[in-house]
Amino acid sequence: MSVLVVGSIALDTVKTPLEEHADLLGGSASYAAVGASFFSPVNMVGVVGDDFPTAHVDYFRSRKIDLTGLQVATGKTFRWSGEYMWDLNTRETRSVELNVFEHFTPTLPAGYAETQIVLLANIAPSLQSHVLDQITQPRFIIADTMDLWINIANDDLRALLPRVDMLILNDGEARQFTSETSLIKAGAKIRALGPRFVAIKKGEHGCLLFGENEFFSCGAYPLEDIHDPTGAGDTFAGGLAGHLAAQGGGEISFSQLRKAVVFGSVLASFNVEAFSLERLRTLTAEEIAKRYKSFQLMSEFEALG
Repeated sequence: MSVLVVGSIALDTVKTPLEEHADLLGGSASYAAVGASFFSPVNMVGVVGDDFPTAHVDYFRSRKIDLTGLQVATGKTFRWSGEYMWDLNTRETRSVELNVFEHFTPTLPAGYAETQIVLLANIAPSLQSHVLDQITQPRFIIADTMDLWINIANDDLRALLPRVDMLILNDGEARQFTSETSLIKAGAKIRALGPRFVAIKKGEHGCLLFGENEFFSCGAYPLEDIHDPTGAGDTFAGGLAGHLAAQGGGEISFSQLRKAVVFGSVLASFNVEAFSLERLRTLTAEEIAKRYKSFQLMSEFEALG
Protein backbone atom coordinates (compact mmCIF):
# COMPACT_ATOMS: atom_id res chain seq x y z
CA MET A 1 0.00 0.00 0.00
CA SER A 2 1.40 3.41 -0.99
CA VAL A 3 1.63 6.68 0.91
CA LEU A 4 0.74 9.98 -0.74
CA VAL A 5 3.03 12.77 0.50
CA VAL A 6 2.27 16.38 -0.40
CA GLY A 7 4.49 19.21 0.83
CA SER A 8 7.42 21.49 0.16
CA ILE A 9 10.70 20.63 -1.55
CA ALA A 10 13.51 23.04 -0.78
CA LEU A 11 17.17 23.88 -0.90
CA ASP A 12 18.31 24.70 2.64
CA THR A 13 21.19 26.54 4.23
CA VAL A 14 21.67 25.35 7.81
CA LYS A 15 24.02 26.78 10.43
CA THR A 16 24.74 25.17 13.80
CA PRO A 17 27.26 26.32 16.42
CA LEU A 18 29.86 24.04 14.83
CA GLU A 19 29.06 23.83 11.10
CA GLU A 20 27.29 25.54 8.22
CA HIS A 21 26.17 23.94 4.96
CA ALA A 22 24.43 25.49 1.95
CA ASP A 23 22.17 24.21 -0.84
CA LEU A 24 21.11 21.11 1.08
CA LEU A 25 18.13 19.01 0.04
CA GLY A 26 15.25 19.98 2.32
CA GLY A 27 11.53 20.60 2.54
CA SER A 28 8.76 18.79 4.38
CA ALA A 29 7.89 16.51 1.44
CA SER A 30 11.52 15.48 0.94
CA TYR A 31 12.03 14.32 4.52
CA ALA A 32 8.56 12.76 4.83
CA ALA A 33 8.71 10.90 1.52
CA VAL A 34 12.15 9.45 2.20
CA GLY A 35 11.11 8.49 5.74
CA ALA A 36 8.01 6.69 4.45
CA SER A 37 9.99 4.96 1.70
CA PHE A 38 11.74 2.72 4.24
CA PHE A 39 8.42 0.95 4.78
CA SER A 40 6.20 1.44 1.71
CA PRO A 41 5.99 2.84 -1.83
CA VAL A 42 5.52 6.62 -1.95
CA ASN A 43 3.74 9.00 -4.33
CA MET A 44 5.17 12.50 -3.87
CA VAL A 45 3.59 15.80 -4.92
CA GLY A 46 5.60 19.01 -4.79
CA VAL A 47 7.19 21.73 -6.91
CA VAL A 48 10.80 22.62 -7.71
CA GLY A 49 12.44 25.17 -9.97
CA ASP A 50 14.55 24.49 -13.03
CA ASP A 51 17.63 24.98 -10.82
CA PHE A 52 16.85 21.89 -8.73
CA PRO A 53 19.83 19.50 -8.87
CA THR A 54 19.32 16.33 -10.90
CA ALA A 55 21.21 14.43 -8.19
CA HIS A 56 18.35 15.05 -5.75
CA VAL A 57 15.79 13.77 -8.27
CA ASP A 58 17.92 10.68 -8.78
CA TYR A 59 18.03 10.14 -5.02
CA PHE A 60 14.23 10.26 -4.77
CA ARG A 61 14.02 7.71 -7.57
CA SER A 62 16.58 5.49 -5.85
CA ARG A 63 14.19 5.34 -2.88
CA LYS A 64 11.43 4.09 -5.24
CA ILE A 65 9.50 7.35 -4.79
CA ASP A 66 7.05 7.96 -7.65
CA LEU A 67 7.71 11.44 -9.05
CA THR A 68 4.79 11.71 -11.45
CA GLY A 69 3.44 14.42 -9.13
CA LEU A 70 6.68 16.42 -9.09
CA GLN A 71 6.09 19.76 -10.84
CA VAL A 72 9.09 21.52 -12.40
CA ALA A 73 8.39 25.22 -12.85
CA THR A 74 10.44 27.92 -14.51
CA GLY A 75 12.31 29.81 -11.82
CA LYS A 76 14.14 29.08 -8.60
CA THR A 77 13.40 26.36 -6.05
CA PHE A 78 12.05 27.32 -2.62
CA ARG A 79 14.97 28.24 -0.36
CA TRP A 80 15.17 28.38 3.43
CA SER A 81 18.01 29.38 5.73
CA GLY A 82 18.11 28.79 9.46
CA GLU A 83 20.50 28.90 12.41
CA TYR A 84 20.41 26.66 15.50
CA MET A 85 21.58 27.80 18.91
CA TRP A 86 23.84 25.75 21.20
CA ASP A 87 21.02 23.57 22.58
CA LEU A 88 19.98 22.66 18.99
CA ASN A 89 16.35 23.07 20.10
CA THR A 90 16.15 26.81 19.50
CA ARG A 91 16.15 27.81 15.84
CA GLU A 92 16.06 31.17 14.10
CA THR A 93 14.94 31.50 10.49
CA ARG A 94 17.41 33.73 8.69
CA SER A 95 15.71 33.93 5.30
CA VAL A 96 12.85 32.48 3.26
CA GLU A 97 12.63 32.69 -0.52
CA LEU A 98 9.37 31.08 -1.68
CA ASN A 99 10.22 31.36 -5.40
CA VAL A 100 8.20 28.77 -7.41
CA PHE A 101 6.62 27.46 -4.19
CA GLU A 102 4.72 30.77 -3.83
CA HIS A 103 2.24 29.75 -6.53
CA PHE A 104 2.24 26.01 -5.86
CA THR A 105 -1.15 24.35 -6.35
CA PRO A 106 -1.04 20.61 -5.60
CA THR A 107 -2.58 18.69 -8.48
CA LEU A 108 -2.81 14.92 -8.16
CA PRO A 109 -1.86 12.87 -11.23
CA ALA A 110 -4.03 9.99 -12.39
CA GLY A 111 -3.83 7.18 -9.87
CA TYR A 112 -2.71 9.30 -6.93
CA ALA A 113 -6.30 10.12 -5.92
CA GLU A 114 -6.85 6.49 -4.90
CA THR A 115 -3.89 6.41 -2.50
CA GLN A 116 -5.30 5.26 0.83
CA ILE A 117 -2.69 6.59 3.30
CA VAL A 118 -2.36 10.36 2.90
CA LEU A 119 0.27 12.53 4.58
CA LEU A 120 -0.36 16.24 4.21
CA ALA A 121 3.08 17.52 5.10
CA ASN A 122 3.71 21.04 6.29
CA ILE A 123 2.04 23.39 3.79
CA ALA A 124 -0.79 25.92 4.13
CA PRO A 125 -4.00 24.31 5.45
CA SER A 126 -5.93 25.67 2.46
CA LEU A 127 -3.60 23.67 0.17
CA GLN A 128 -4.01 20.62 2.40
CA SER A 129 -7.80 20.93 2.00
CA HIS A 130 -7.34 21.34 -1.76
CA VAL A 131 -5.54 17.98 -1.83
CA LEU A 132 -8.33 16.30 0.15
CA ASP A 133 -10.85 17.61 -2.38
CA GLN A 134 -9.07 15.38 -4.95
CA ILE A 135 -8.79 12.23 -2.81
CA THR A 136 -11.36 9.53 -3.56
CA GLN A 137 -10.61 6.55 -1.27
CA PRO A 138 -8.75 7.71 1.84
CA ARG A 139 -8.22 5.11 4.54
CA PHE A 140 -6.20 7.31 6.90
CA ILE A 141 -5.34 11.00 6.55
CA ILE A 142 -2.50 12.60 8.51
CA ALA A 143 -1.88 16.35 8.57
CA ASP A 144 1.16 18.18 9.87
CA THR A 145 1.14 21.88 10.73
CA MET A 146 3.30 24.63 12.24
CA ASP A 147 3.16 27.89 14.19
CA LEU A 148 2.98 30.02 11.02
CA TRP A 149 -0.36 28.51 9.98
CA ILE A 150 -1.70 28.78 13.53
CA ASN A 151 -0.89 32.50 13.36
CA ILE A 152 -2.01 33.44 9.85
CA ALA A 153 -4.41 30.67 8.76
CA ASN A 154 -6.11 29.61 11.97
CA ASP A 155 -9.60 29.44 10.45
CA ASP A 156 -8.35 27.32 7.54
CA LEU A 157 -6.61 24.97 9.97
CA ARG A 158 -9.76 24.57 12.06
CA ALA A 159 -11.78 23.86 8.92
CA LEU A 160 -9.26 21.16 7.95
CA LEU A 161 -9.28 19.26 11.25
CA PRO A 162 -12.67 17.49 10.91
CA ARG A 163 -11.44 16.10 7.57
CA VAL A 164 -8.31 14.37 8.91
CA ASP A 165 -7.78 11.31 11.08
CA MET A 166 -4.62 12.55 12.77
CA LEU A 167 -2.93 15.89 13.41
CA ILE A 168 0.79 16.14 14.14
CA LEU A 169 2.29 19.25 15.75
CA ASN A 170 4.94 20.08 18.32
CA ASP A 171 4.45 21.01 21.97
CA GLY A 172 4.85 24.76 21.48
CA GLU A 173 2.36 24.73 18.60
CA ALA A 174 -0.14 22.69 20.62
CA ARG A 175 0.01 25.22 23.44
CA GLN A 176 -0.22 28.11 20.99
CA PHE A 177 -3.21 26.61 19.17
CA THR A 178 -5.21 25.75 22.30
CA SER A 179 -4.00 28.36 24.81
CA GLU A 180 -3.42 25.48 27.22
CA THR A 181 -0.19 25.06 29.20
CA SER A 182 -0.95 21.38 29.85
CA LEU A 183 -0.21 19.17 26.86
CA ILE A 184 -2.77 16.65 28.13
CA LYS A 185 -5.48 19.32 28.00
CA ALA A 186 -4.15 20.54 24.64
CA GLY A 187 -4.31 17.07 23.12
CA ALA A 188 -7.90 16.58 24.28
CA LYS A 189 -8.89 20.02 23.05
CA ILE A 190 -7.46 19.41 19.57
CA ARG A 191 -9.21 16.04 19.33
CA ALA A 192 -12.50 17.77 20.12
CA LEU A 193 -11.99 19.85 16.95
CA GLY A 194 -12.18 16.80 14.69
CA PRO A 195 -9.19 14.48 14.37
CA ARG A 196 -9.52 11.07 16.03
CA PHE A 197 -5.85 11.05 16.95
CA VAL A 198 -3.31 13.73 17.87
CA ALA A 199 0.46 13.36 18.07
CA ILE A 200 2.33 16.07 19.97
CA LYS A 201 6.08 16.04 19.32
CA LYS A 202 8.37 17.05 22.19
CA GLY A 203 11.74 17.01 20.43
CA GLU A 204 14.40 15.29 22.52
CA HIS A 205 11.68 14.32 25.02
CA GLY A 206 9.69 12.15 22.62
CA CYS A 207 6.05 12.25 21.60
CA LEU A 208 2.55 12.06 23.11
CA LEU A 209 -0.20 10.18 21.26
CA PHE A 210 -3.86 10.84 22.05
CA GLY A 211 -6.87 8.74 21.04
CA GLU A 212 -10.38 8.30 22.37
CA ASN A 213 -9.81 7.46 26.04
CA GLU A 214 -6.35 6.21 25.02
CA PHE A 215 -2.94 7.72 25.65
CA PHE A 216 0.64 6.74 24.84
CA SER A 217 3.91 8.45 25.72
CA CYS A 218 6.92 7.59 23.56
CA GLY A 219 10.38 8.64 24.64
CA ALA A 220 13.11 9.79 22.28
CA TYR A 221 16.08 7.59 21.46
CA PRO A 222 19.10 8.89 23.45
CA LEU A 223 21.80 10.25 21.16
CA GLU A 224 25.25 11.51 22.08
CA ASP A 225 25.70 13.57 18.91
CA ILE A 226 23.06 15.60 17.11
CA HIS A 227 24.30 17.38 14.01
CA ASP A 228 21.17 18.83 12.38
CA PRO A 229 17.58 18.66 13.73
CA THR A 230 16.13 20.01 10.47
CA GLY A 231 13.42 17.75 9.10
CA ALA A 232 13.25 15.47 12.15
CA GLY A 233 9.53 16.09 12.59
CA ASP A 234 8.83 15.48 8.89
CA THR A 235 10.89 12.28 8.95
CA PHE A 236 8.91 11.19 12.01
CA ALA A 237 5.61 11.79 10.19
CA GLY A 238 6.84 9.98 7.08
CA GLY A 239 8.08 6.98 9.02
CA LEU A 240 4.78 6.81 10.90
CA ALA A 241 2.73 6.97 7.69
CA GLY A 242 4.92 4.48 5.86
CA HIS A 243 4.71 1.97 8.68
CA LEU A 244 0.92 2.25 8.72
CA ALA A 245 0.80 1.65 4.97
CA ALA A 246 2.94 -1.45 5.37
CA GLN A 247 0.35 -3.03 7.68
CA GLY A 248 -2.20 -3.58 4.89
CA GLY A 249 -5.94 -2.83 4.90
CA GLY A 250 -8.55 -2.56 7.60
CA GLU A 251 -9.25 0.05 10.23
CA ILE A 252 -6.16 1.45 11.91
CA SER A 253 -6.10 0.75 15.64
CA PHE A 254 -4.51 2.70 18.46
CA SER A 255 -2.12 -0.21 18.96
CA GLN A 256 -0.93 0.11 15.34
CA LEU A 257 -0.47 3.84 15.80
CA ARG A 258 1.61 3.29 18.94
CA LYS A 259 3.99 1.08 17.02
CA ALA A 260 4.07 3.49 14.07
CA VAL A 261 4.93 6.36 16.44
CA VAL A 262 7.91 4.39 17.74
CA PHE A 263 9.13 3.62 14.22
CA GLY A 264 8.68 7.28 13.29
CA SER A 265 10.77 8.25 16.31
CA VAL A 266 13.45 5.75 15.28
CA LEU A 267 13.63 7.26 11.77
CA ALA A 268 13.85 10.78 13.24
CA SER A 269 16.69 9.72 15.54
CA PHE A 270 18.74 8.65 12.52
CA ASN A 271 17.87 11.80 10.59
CA VAL A 272 19.49 14.16 13.12
CA GLU A 273 22.82 12.31 13.01
CA ALA A 274 23.91 14.24 9.90
CA PHE A 275 22.96 17.33 7.90
CA SER A 276 20.04 17.24 5.49
CA LEU A 277 19.09 13.67 4.50
CA GLU A 278 22.67 12.41 4.42
CA ARG A 279 22.21 9.87 7.21
CA LEU A 280 19.07 8.49 5.58
CA ARG A 281 21.05 7.89 2.38
CA THR A 282 23.12 5.23 4.13
CA LEU A 283 20.45 3.91 6.51
CA THR A 284 19.55 0.21 6.23
CA ALA A 285 16.52 -1.82 7.26
CA GLU A 286 18.79 -3.77 9.61
CA GLU A 287 19.82 -0.58 11.43
CA ILE A 288 16.18 0.45 11.81
CA ALA A 289 15.21 -2.94 13.24
CA LYS A 290 18.16 -2.92 15.63
CA ARG A 291 17.36 0.55 16.97
CA TYR A 292 13.67 -0.33 17.30
CA LYS A 293 14.67 -3.36 19.37
CA SER A 294 16.89 -1.16 21.54
CA PHE A 295 13.95 1.21 21.93
CA GLN A 296 11.81 -1.69 23.12
CA LEU A 297 14.35 -2.92 25.64
CA MET A 298 15.13 0.43 27.18
CA SER A 299 11.49 1.48 27.37
CA GLU A 300 9.86 -1.90 28.01
CA PHE A 301 7.78 -1.81 24.82
CA GLU A 302 7.68 -5.58 24.50
CA ALA A 303 3.89 -5.51 24.08
CA LEU A 304 4.33 -3.71 20.74
CA GLY A 305 5.84 -6.83 19.16
